[in-house]
Amino acid sequence: MRLLSADETRQALPFQPLIAALRTAITEYRDGTIVCPERLVVPTADRTGTVLSMVACGPDLIAHKLLTIFPGNSALPTLQGQVTCLDGQNGRFLFAMNGITATERRTAAISMLGLSCFRPKRLQHVLLIGTGAQARVHLEALNELYPGLSVTIRGRNTQRIQSLIEGPYPALRIQAERETADRYDAVISVTSSREMLFDQEAAPETLVIGVGAYKPDMIEIGPGIVLKSLCVVDDPIGAPHEAGDILQAGKNWSEVWALADFLEEKPEQDQPVFFKSVGCAAWDLAACRLAMECLTKSAA
Repeated sequence: MRLLSADETRQALPFQPLIAALRTAITEYRDGTIVCPERLVVPTADRTGTVLSMVACGPDLIAHKLLTIFPGNSALPTLQGQVTCLDGQNGRFLFAMNGITATERRTAAISMLGLSCFRPKRLQHVLLIGTGAQARVHLEALNELYPGLSVTIRGRNTQRIQSLIEGPYPALRIQAERETADRYDAVISVTSSREMLFDQEAAPETLVIGVGAYKPDMIEIGPGIVLKSLCVVDDPIGAPHEAGDILQAGKNWSEVWALADFLEEKPEQDQPVFFKSVGCAAWDLAACRLAMECLTKSAA
């Protein structure tokens, strides 16, 4: 079984075809063609780490992601993982990708799909909240898909902000956030914050995308936006247990929509939109499909 390195995984998952693969997977997940139970989260015996297992079964492929989280690690990364791809017809192990890189890229691709589905009338200036790994991969996606875009970075670490400004994103105009209030066409928050980071008045002109806050006690986007916006989630099964922003706002889940409902048409009314991404193994299956295609082409 071939094991793809982080760089090989990145090359196997270019954003444009990855977004197309996700569109298909989202529809199949909604229709039940892809079977994807909730992820299994298990603490280690000494409670110093956590193991996450996520499985998705399609008619063609099976994807299994295994992640470990050890916050006390110093010599090794806190987060480690692998996505294994198997044949859906006979269970044969086909290949494995770097789990962290695959997760980062399919997460950013989901954000880009949300940006495409709910794109505001003007898209010139984006606020990116966060300076970690997800900020970098989101900038990579924006650099590839939206050349000429202005991106303002909000974060607490000035060195990290400067590193992003100087990063390999030549198609973007990147700057640190200033004290003066700017108008943003879209806001993308990619942190693990437990404190509210953005809660300006909800406006149809500003699309808000929440990528972090993946636990009930986490929050990035405040209730002022959540309660006054059309709320859309990528995974309507996992979101009621994981979408911290929506849970803390007390939003009625009967008023929360699925991304699958808007893949073909935008919302009918001109209203504020909050798109919340929590992720699920079906998105890893989409990444496996694209990687399988790329590997088959390279072997031909």
